[in-house]
Formats: sequence, C-alpha cells, structure tokens
Amino acid sequence: MARVLVAEDEAAVRAFVVRALEHAGHEVVAVDDGQQALERLSAARFDLLVTDIVMPHLDGIALALKATRDWPDMAILLMTGFPAERQRAFNLEALIDHVILKPFSLDQFLAFVTAALERRPMR
Repeated sequence: MARVLVAEDEAAVRAFVVRALEHAGHEVVAVDDGQQALERLSAARFDLLVTDIVMPHLDGIALALKATRDWPDMAILLMTGFPAERQRAFNLEALIDHVILKPFSLDQFLAFVTAALERRPMR
C-alpha cells in the first residue's frame, strides 16, 4: 500500500490515526511536530502526508507549503479541530487534498485517505 507520514502533536489522535492507517495496510511513520516531519520528508519518500494544522515548531500549513514545493506528487491531508484554522487552509485547496475536521470517525478518515491516494500517482 502507501507509505504515510503522520505529523500530530496530540498523542491520542496520533495513535488513532497511526492504528487506522496500519490496519488499512499502510506503512506509517509518526512524529509529533512539523519540524520533525520536515526532517523525515527530507530523509525518505512518502506517498501521503497527514498533518495537524496547529503544532509546535512548524505548523501544518507551513509544512504543507514546503511539502508541496519539494514533493509535488505527494498527497496531503490536513487535520484540525479549530474552524478558524480550516479557514486558514482554504487558500491551499489547489495544493492539498482535503482538510479533515476533528473529531472524525475511522471510516471518515480512511475514506479521505483512499480518495487522496487515488488522486495521486503512486511511485
């Protein structure tokens, strides 16, 4: 399946997302901030980046902008529990695949993952 990088500072959400992706057969690497995610992206190839918007050191929007510039074929899903942050991501719709509002169900999350991966060519 796909190789997925998860960047989420909230441990419970990170664990839920990782378990969901692994259960669906994906290979997952998880980090707890945007700077760590950027370092991982520089070191290895990923098919999908799933990132929270509000994180320490480097937020998800800045991470998504850097990722789309340097890895344009990678699918990107943003997550947020804050409606105002979704509005900040509105201008990125041409670059990212979707903004997922928290809380979300397992089925909802996996549907967004599947759709994002189907829109991007797997390397």
